[in-house]
Amino acid sequence: MTNLNAFESVFKAADKPVHTHSSIDVRRLLFVTDLAGEAATGLIDQALSFLSVLGENVEWQHVGGDDFSSVGALLEVVERAQPDLIVTYRHLHSHAWQWPHGLGEYLDVLTQATHYPVLVLPHPDADRALPHAFANTNRVMAITDHILGDARLVNFALRFTAAGETCWLTHIESRRQFNHFIAAVEKVPEIETEDARELVEAQLLKEPRDYIASCRKVAAAAGVEANIETLVYMGDRISAYRDLIEEHEIDLLVMNTMDGDQLAMHGQAYPLAVELRGIPLLLL
Repeated sequence: MTNLNAFESVFKAADKPVHTHSSIDVRRLLFVTDLAGEAATGLIDQALSFLSVLGENVEWQHVGGDDFSSVGALLEVVERAQPDLIVTYRHLHSHAWQWPHGLGEYLDVLTQATHYPVLVLPHPDADRALPHAFANTNRVMAITDHILGDARLVNFALRFTAAGETCWLTHIESRRQFNHFIAAVEKVPEIETEDARELVEAQLLKEPRDYIASCRKVAAAAGVEANIETLVYMGDRISAYRDLIEEHEIDLLVMNTMDGDQLAMHGQAYPLAVELRGIPLLLL
C-alpha cells in the first residue's frame, strides 16, 4: 500500500457518522380494528396502557369494522385523521390470522402507501402473544442491517422506551452475504484472503459499534433516560432476531419498512414482520 493510500484509509476511517437526536412527538393515535363495542374498548384500553410511555396528553380516535369496507376507504380515513401513529393488527377484515402467512392487504398498504408509523399488535384472536408482550415498553429493540446514520430509527426506539429501562440498538451483518464477498476475494490472487476476511469483518462490525456509542453519548446529553445496549455481530438475520427477542424478552421491536427504490416493504422487514408474531412491532 502506498503512503497516499494509507493516508486516505486513515482519513476515511476517521470520518464517522454521528447520531443526531431529535424528540419524537406522538400525540394523535388512530386505532384501526375490525372490532366494535366492548371488544374494541378492551383492546384500546390495553394498547393505551402498553403505550403509557407516550404520556397522558395523547388524543385517540377509533376506526372500527363498520367504518371502512375497502383499502381505499381506510386510506381516506387515515388522511383525514393525520395521526402521529396508527395502531392496528395484521389481517384486518380477514380470518387469515389463523395461518402464519402474510400481514393482510390492509396492513400491506398502510405501511407502504402512507408515511405514518404503524404499531402492529398481536392479533387479538390468535393467542400468539408471548407472555411478556403487550404489558409495557421496558425492553425495546431497534433492528437494522445498516444502523449508521439512521437517526430516525434510533430516535423512535428511544422515544418508546420507558424511562430508566433498556433499548437495544441492533445491527446484524449477513453472514451469507459476507461469505459471498469473501468467495470473490479468494479468486483475486493479489489479495491475501485471510487478511481480507479478518480486516473487513472487523471494520464492518466496528462502524456500527462506533455509531451506537455516539447514540449513547448524544442521547445522554439530550437527557434521554433509556439505557442503550449494543448488539452488533454477523449471523443469519431472521433466526438471530428471533433468538434475541426470546433471550432478552423484548416488548417492542422497531424497524424500517419504507424503501425508496421499491413499492414493496423494505428488505428484510416483510419476512421479519410475518415471522415475529408474538410481540408488537413498530414499523416506520
